[in-house]
Amino acid sequence: MRKNIIIFGPGDFGQVAYFYLMNDSEFNVVAFTAHRDKIKDEKLFNIPIIPFEEIEEKFPPEKYGMFIAVPYTNLNRIRAKIFDDAKQKGYELISYINSKAIIWNDINIGENCFILENNVIQPFVTIGDDVIIWSGNHIGHHTIIKDHCFLASHVVISGKVVIEPFCFLGVNSTIRDGIHIEKNNVIGAGAVILKNTKENQVYSTNYTKLLDINSEDLKFI
Repeated sequence: MRKNIIIFGPGDFGQVAYFYLMNDSEFNVVAFTAHRDKIKDEKLFNIPIIPFEEIEEKFPPEKYGMFIAVPYTNLNRIRAKIFDDAKQKGYELISYINSKAIIWNDINIGENCFILENNVIQPFVTIGDDVIIWSGNHIGHHTIIKDHCFLASHVVISGKVVIEPFCFLGVNSTIRDGIHIEKNNVIGAGAVILKNTKENQVYSTNYTKLLDINSEDLKFI
């Protein structure tokens, strides 16, 4: 029997989560929730959107689980705050692992994690609470990803990396083996990290150079 759950967040992430959970999981989404002042519609996908302030009255935590589908805004702190609020209400926060991800049975995965397709997660990896891992990443052996992090697509994390809480890793970023990524780091799209970082750092590559050439003049492409 499928477990009934509520998704916090009717936005883009919540809609993506709804699709995956309904089509590739043991969970059945019965409602959305959000803070009362953020709700614009009564229903989404023909199921109700209930104010978070009263969610436990209509969908009590003894009978329903929840998933927090909030993006990496404010370095994941908004999602982390809602994570704590939902736990205080008594909800079990479910995790989802896509059936097309390659994951070994010995890894540890916390609550409210979301791991999409084509991820390769090698043995002896530990993933904390509230970690979002979008599609197509490689996470090397013995890596530790701590709470409230977000990995975009095609991130390469080599072996024995430690990523502290509240980090964001952008598309196509690369972390060398044995690196320690400190708390509150933003690793921008395409960035390559070859040495340990410090707290609150932001790494970015240079923008792609714009050439003074008209594309119509390139006859051999």
